[in-house]
Amino acid sequence: MSFPWAKQYEPKQPLMRWLDEKLPMPRLVYNAVGAGYPVPRNLNYFWNFGVLAGAALAIQIVTGIVLAMHFHSSAAGAFDSINGTIMRDVNAGWFLRYAHANGASFFFIVVYTHIFRGLYYGSYKAPREMVWLLGVVIFLLMMATAFMGYVLPWGQMSFWGAQVITGFFSAIPVVGEQIRVWLLGGFAPDDAALNRFFSLHYLLPFVIAGVIILHIWALHIPGSNNPTGVDVKGEQDTVPFHPYYTAKDGFGLLVFLAVFSFVIFFAPDYLGHPDNYIPANPLQTPAHIVPEWYFWPFYAILRAFTSDFILPAKLWGVLAMFGAILLLFFLPWLDSSPIRSNNYRPKARIAFWVLVADVLVLGYCGGSPAEPIYIILSQICAAYYFLHFLVILPIIAKSERPVPLPNSITEAVLSGHGGTSPAETALAH
Repeated sequence: MSFPWAKQYEPKQPLMRWLDEKLPMPRLVYNAVGAGYPVPRNLNYFWNFGVLAGAALAIQIVTGIVLAMHFHSSAAGAFDSINGTIMRDVNAGWFLRYAHANGASFFFIVVYTHIFRGLYYGSYKAPREMVWLLGVVIFLLMMATAFMGYVLPWGQMSFWGAQVITGFFSAIPVVGEQIRVWLLGGFAPDDAALNRFFSLHYLLPFVIAGVIILHIWALHIPGSNNPTGVDVKGEQDTVPFHPYYTAKDGFGLLVFLAVFSFVIFFAPDYLGHPDNYIPANPLQTPAHIVPEWYFWPFYAILRAFTSDFILPAKLWGVLAMFGAILLLFFLPWLDSSPIRSNNYRPKARIAFWVLVADVLVLGYCGGSPAEPIYIILSQICAAYYFLHFLVILPIIAKSERPVPLPNSITEAVLSGHGGTSPAETALAH
């Protein structure tokens, strides 16, 4: 999207003029994150989480590269290389290991917040469909990377997590067992699985970085969405990205790093599982096998199917787990309402918060033992999850009467309600 009022890059120093002529990197940065990129003036702190996701990825790549120099990718040496060599013999190895392990959790925290912000404010709607689709691709790549990374410490939960999760692929008719053997490089997790998971875990973050570049590029074509969901009408609706939002993102980044540092230094194992400090033992199954917390909602959906109906229950679980993520690809067309922000859609706003509660309950059930009460809750919540996207949201889009939108972003800001219409404010009072 072109902004005729945007400032143009004009290098003043001879060296910068020469560089801009030969390799216009300064111009690219200026137009991408500088004064040459106008953004809506009413963005709130939920728009910080895209930058925080980029910072979390950078932390993962830097710490991962150093850790890879000392990791021994074999069943005999993986556990000792992490809990012995890296934690005790490598300078600051304990810090790098805890930063990398907790960095994965923080990466998912900011990405989940980023996704739900997009759901609430309708950032998946035209003209930003491609931004949303590339975001879902990034999410899928993150999940694959995180799963393979969780196997590498080769503790009890790593080994049995790999055994259970890859075992679900065997439910696929005809080719399921071959796919499982192909993924593991054998009939059970061992050296071959560790080597290929280590290679892919090292490679995929760079693929994620590439897709993030496409994600940002796609965002710069239509420009950023905003809490009102109203399109930019002119220069009065925007401010330059720098210095206004670089300062705001900088403050958010400081808060993120402060919380991240607190976890690393004072609660480094809080988000992990204690069984992963026990070396992998193929002959001793843990009492309760669970993946990392950020997989729990999807793990609950996977376990929600307990009875065969036409297809085996295990296959229904696998299809539902992948379907729960792939469903997000079709969201721009499932929600046909022309109003983006849920601030102006009362029924959609209620449905959104019910969905948030539903996903939280799914997460709780996914991290709980496979007892009847949690299985029943998982079944109810999994059913609602699919109903929300396939039935409830399309019906609301067709039948809902939205609150009147402000005429412009400036009108909403000057009224003192950057994301809320005057009509909605009047109703509230």
